[in-house]
Amino acid sequence: MPHFIIDCSQDILQQKTPDEIMDAVYETADSTGLFAPNDIKVRLQPYSHYRLGNNKKNFLHVFGYIMEGRSTEQKAGLSRQISIKLTELLPDISFLSVNISEFEAATYSNKALINPENIYKDRHFGL
Repeated sequence: MPHFIIDCSQDILQQKTPDEIMDAVYETADSTGLFAPNDIKVRLQPYSHYRLGNNKKNFLHVFGYIMEGRSTEQKAGLSRQISIKLTELLPDISFLSVNISEFEAATYSNKALINPENIYKDRHFGL
């Protein structure tokens, strides 16, 4: 946790490599101090088929999913910092947006949490 999923138009990858875009999101999330560096996960999905408004040519949207417990100000700051970094990286993009959503701890599960040896229910158990 957290997960940052980047959806973008295929042509964005002609401007910057997937690694450059993912690194920008990773490094920005890491710089906030809200997450352990080893917990941050970023992935990118380009789309060759999409429809946008008039005179718009491309897009990039970051869906951020984080564990509950951060303040609204922290989440807004994270969203804004990622937007700023990506705008600097891709200044000619038509649509660029970010949203941060929370996972509810009570309904979250992962491989560590179901491990029978994890008696303290530590979601980082065994990592």
